[in-house]
Amino acid sequence: MGRLHSVSLNRELCMGCTNCIKGCPTEAIRVRDGKAVIDENRCIDCAECIRICPHHAKRAVTDTLPELSERHDDFPCVALIPPSLYSQFSVPANRASILNAMNTLGFDYVYEVALGAAASSVRTREILNETRAAEEVLKDGTESGFPLISSACPVVVRLIQMKYKSLIPHLISLDAPMEITARYAREEASKKSGVPPENVMIYFISPCPSKRSASLNPLGQKESDVNYVLAMHDVYPLLLNLLEKPDAGSSDSSGKADAHPLADPTGVQWATSGGEASTLDTEKYMAVDGIHNVISILNEIENENLKDIEFVEPSCCFGGCIGGPLTATNPFSAKARMRSVIHKAREDHGKNPGNCLHSNALDPHIWEEPLSDNDSMRLDEDIETALGKYDQMEKILSTLPGLDCGACGAPTCAALAEDIVQGNALETDCIIKLKEQIRKVAQEINILKL
Repeated sequence: MGRLHSVSLNRELCMGCTNCIKGCPTEAIRVRDGKAVIDENRCIDCAECIRICPHHAKRAVTDTLPELSERHDDFPCVALIPPSLYSQFSVPANRASILNAMNTLGFDYVYEVALGAAASSVRTREILNETRAAEEVLKDGTESGFPLISSACPVVVRLIQMKYKSLIPHLISLDAPMEITARYAREEASKKSGVPPENVMIYFISPCPSKRSASLNPLGQKESDVNYVLAMHDVYPLLLNLLEKPDAGSSDSSGKADAHPLADPTGVQWATSGGEASTLDTEKYMAVDGIHNVISILNEIENENLKDIEFVEPSCCFGGCIGGPLTATNPFSAKARMRSVIHKAREDHGKNPGNCLHSNALDPHIWEEPLSDNDSMRLDEDIETALGKYDQMEKILSTLPGLDCGACGAPTCAALAEDIVQGNALETDCIIKLKEQIRKVAQEINILKL
């Protein structure tokens, strides 16, 4: 069964302008018969096409907020709040008031994903130390385990799965903070409500569509503990309306407010690029954001040019999760607000560390399933056939103009050559080649007339 995606195309709005094909990092989009076509196998749900499309023909597919007041009590609802949500609101809104507002919307329990992030940081520090110890033993030219690569961003994991398979052993094979928190929240909500764990409904408030894809087809595990994924920009106006009320900051502003202590500030700082890396015991780290920048760094790692780096934190979105396509506010404003949120979290933790749920309450799981193969970049399953097609590609490419103009519907001349070899395009799809063909036919007609 093919992967389930969270980026969809509205063909009625598509004008065939080729903006998306030029921006797609995996060349998953073509324009055919005047409309964009997405290759499901190559799509990694990075949402670059959503950002780029001037006609809004691409959109993220997420779940809708249910009528929580009308649901049955046998199915308690839990909201998972990523730290990036805090950056969407200005003062006087704070973490506590935002959590209370989520309860007011009708959620029975609210948990911070920062809980899972902090737990993941603890386990990652252990993995770093284990890798260092292994490096000391293997000082004999054996291939290095460094740099370790964060697996927190599902888009990056999908990218490595498809284009950089040799780097899969470098991935830290821990469940994402969303899953760590969801598993804990399900158990806790089951205990509190007295209903079976499978009856607890988990809703994640997401800054990006890739989290929905990760819940539908999880990485490294058979099933996700997240039942629904809501777009942050859909929940934002509802929360804003509640937070603007005079009593929004009071602890009793919700009749259902859950009395959980706030998460460790270590997990809160994961919202911005470099936040995860800064929680680790190493100065030899690199944080890179923006999918095209991530590709550049993965190329460096694959070429063994970053052996002096111990940890790489790649984020698909500029700025990290605060720059996700489903957020509601300007990412630069969000970054400034997030600094204040992190500072306040550290300040409160310093004053009252006992009011913090520590990371040892959660259990980050190692992936129980190996990453499945994504061979969409292969020209053919048979090696000899693939080599033959590659030779054909090279010959065809040598005859193309090399302009990479996109007028043919493919992002580059190399991509068009691949499409031709695979039987999905013709050489005359290239406007330059078509003109040459027309000119040649015209000359032959003139000769015949003479």
